[in-house]
Amino acid sequence: MSPSSASDCGARIALLGAPVEVGASQRGTLMGPAALRTAGLAAVLDSLGFVVEDHGDLAAADLVASDDVPPLNTKHYREIASWIRALSARAYAVASSGAIPLFLGGDHSLSMGSVNGVARHWREQNRELFVLWLDAHADYNTPATTITGNMHGMSSAFLCGEPGLDGLLGAEPRASIGPGQLSLFGVRSIDKLEKQLVRERDIDVADMRQIDEFGVGVLIRRVIDKVSARNGVLHVSFDVDFLDPGLAPGVGTLVEGGATYREAHLVMELLHDSGLVRSLDIVELNPFLDVCGKTARVAVVLVGSLYGQQIIDRPMPTNAFMPT
Repeated sequence: MSPSSASDCGARIALLGAPVEVGASQRGTLMGPAALRTAGLAAVLDSLGFVVEDHGDLAAADLVASDDVPPLNTKHYREIASWIRALSARAYAVASSGAIPLFLGGDHSLSMGSVNGVARHWREQNRELFVLWLDAHADYNTPATTITGNMHGMSSAFLCGEPGLDGLLGAEPRASIGPGQLSLFGVRSIDKLEKQLVRERDIDVADMRQIDEFGVGVLIRRVIDKVSARNGVLHVSFDVDFLDPGLAPGVGTLVEGGATYREAHLVMELLHDSGLVRSLDIVELNPFLDVCGKTARVAVVLVGSLYGQQIIDRPMPTNAFMPT
């Protein structure tokens, strides 16, 4: 996508930081939004011709405290509930403005708010929202299945309407997606009861075995075709531990055998070509664990590929990033 193409579309990207860290076991993801900005995220998007609106970070001091009775096995439930309710409302407002929301995390619990708000917007447009979960983990635990009680491991299950966190959003409308609208991609670590639940729900999973056997091109096109066939739109939830730890050491849940640099680029390039991506999370970046900003820089380069940065110019899909 050339700079002029993005400008002609009038495409706006709205950055919103969500420095939540209590959903994970390892502190430090609250520094993620600052690291992504420092690594030049806005400059890359600006160079591609987008109008970049930086909405800053949600501040913990501005959140409305939750006084819910926490369900069992949900660490830091009240604090996370406060973040999720604020994020859902802001995500809905940004998506409704016509901008492309880009949420800077923060641990993966933030997606329970960001995706819910975006899904609510698209539901009002009579469009289905599909979610591509680029992650080493399925994050499909519930309070009944979790081993750790860490809520970043419950985020995709919550989005699919699984029970156990029914009061998490408070008065904020819940806009669950169906299990058929979730695609887990790059999974290589999953708990026993979580695996059973994923199987029972018949969720689309491309684990690293399948990626090795068939390649990312075949598997990501399968996701794209599913969304296109139902005239849907796509949210990408990009956990940086999707990448191999040698490429992205700045995460708190390292799992060996992740996506390579070229595999990740191809995923992003094919997603861009599809013209279906209307929102994005970047989560679990922990600068405290990073090596000289390596992970943040890699994440920014990959986001550039998702939004059109390429070596050789190719014709832009006619529906890419066009508001509807």
